[in-house]
Amino acid sequence: MKKRMITGVFVLGIFICMLDTTIMNVSLPNIGLHLDVGLDKLSWALNIYIILFAALTIPLTRLAEFFGMSKGFLFGAIVFGIGSIISAFAGTLMPLLLGRAIQSIGAGLVFPLAMTLAIRIVADRDRTHMIAILGVTQGLAAALGPTIGGVVTQYMGWRWIFLINVPIIVLMISMGLLYLPLRQDIQNRQSIDLSGAIFSTIFLSTLSLVLMQGRVWGWHNWLTYLCAIVSLLSFIFFIMIERVSINPMVPLQLFKNRAFALSAIVIVFSNLFLVATTVILPNYFTNVAGMDTLQASFLIAPISFSVFIFAPIAGFAKSHISVRWLISSGFLMMAVGYLWLGINALQSVWQVIIAGILIGSGYGMITGPILVIAAGTLQGKLLTASQSVTGVLRQVGIMLAVALFVTGLYSGLTQAQRHANSYAQEQVNDLHLPKQDAAEMIQKVQTKMKASVFAPTATQGLPTKVATAISRIEKETTAQYRHAFEKLYLIAIPFMLLLVIVSLFLTDKSDGV
Repeated sequence: MKKRMITGVFVLGIFICMLDTTIMNVSLPNIGLHLDVGLDKLSWALNIYIILFAALTIPLTRLAEFFGMSKGFLFGAIVFGIGSIISAFAGTLMPLLLGRAIQSIGAGLVFPLAMTLAIRIVADRDRTHMIAILGVTQGLAAALGPTIGGVVTQYMGWRWIFLINVPIIVLMISMGLLYLPLRQDIQNRQSIDLSGAIFSTIFLSTLSLVLMQGRVWGWHNWLTYLCAIVSLLSFIFFIMIERVSINPMVPLQLFKNRAFALSAIVIVFSNLFLVATTVILPNYFTNVAGMDTLQASFLIAPISFSVFIFAPIAGFAKSHISVRWLISSGFLMMAVGYLWLGINALQSVWQVIIAGILIGSGYGMITGPILVIAAGTLQGKLLTASQSVTGVLRQVGIMLAVALFVTGLYSGLTQAQRHANSYAQEQVNDLHLPKQDAAEMIQKVQTKMKASVFAPTATQGLPTKVATAISRIEKETTAQYRHAFEKLYLIAIPFMLLLVIVSLFLTDKSDGV
């Protein structure tokens, strides 16, 4: 009974940390409206959480090892709760960013410590089962985030996407104080690799800035170049330090294990392709298709539901089916879902739902067994380090999804606007309107194209020819915008098929470390 309660505490911790990586995705327009801030600036509320979560996970884990893992877990939960409250009551952008930053510090403690402590409380024979549960929790939380965020925002208001964390945190702390072995806490009093911690934090922070802000600054901007150079140099210094460190922040031995190295690739890209869907699709539904937040959330829900169904099935099926076939099949299903979205699914709600089921099912088949493979037969410090590293890899996958797909989307939408403008000019010229009227009409069309939500024009009372031209222009604009989204999914398919092949080299046996 006690072991189950402790496991429940750790599962809750992992769930809320991963949930908050995606819970704001659908709610950003609503938050921006209430705080009177544009989406470009508001996107930092997403970015700062992911950046700090990735950058601080490893150094905070090692610090917690020194002072006590159970105490570190509870302290992280308290910090996460404080950050959630600050975010919920923010009246302007800056307090929201501060709250999200504090949340990420808490997550940097709670997530890796929950993973490590949960694995340590079970016998070796039960470890695979526990890791499968933790892996399912991670994938499900990330997939559920947009749906929960949209539903909560619609019925309770955006502030509750942060306040719902508070009762969970209170429950975690209460159960933790009752059941965690705080007096016999697990400690590792070895020296802390301070240089490694500093350079790993600089590397991940600057890499995150390049990936997530390169589009905003400009890929050829001096800030982008500076961050890229600092990131590269800090990575080189980090590797040099870790090679000679007595107690390294990240034991490089991990990556000599083929199972762990291949699993690392799978973890990054499976999360990239999942989050790319949950980030980009709500954008299409709300900004192009004209749906509200709740409708967009419900159309993302099939992805979450499918992860919920298939992740535990795959986690337990690995004892009967080779993991390489499970994970390869998972990427293949995701590729089929992407192909469907890239061809014509966006024109039909039911086709979007079917594509979402394929993507969610495929991801579920991957996330269930992949952490089991990554952990292999690792023990002690290597096991602890592996949980921190896999946590960072998930965040890297999320960062890549935001960077690559949002950048690709903006590029595609810019091109779509040019095509739509050219088509609009042709349609207006065919009307043979007076020069001033034609200019005004083009101006209105261009203003509508640049709006955050592309809404149809009310054409009642307009001359038939003008109304017909406006209808054609808007239909063509919507089609061009839809094609911009479709191209993103089609471009991703070859990479997914490559991962199908890479996954065939996976094994659930450690190759020795």
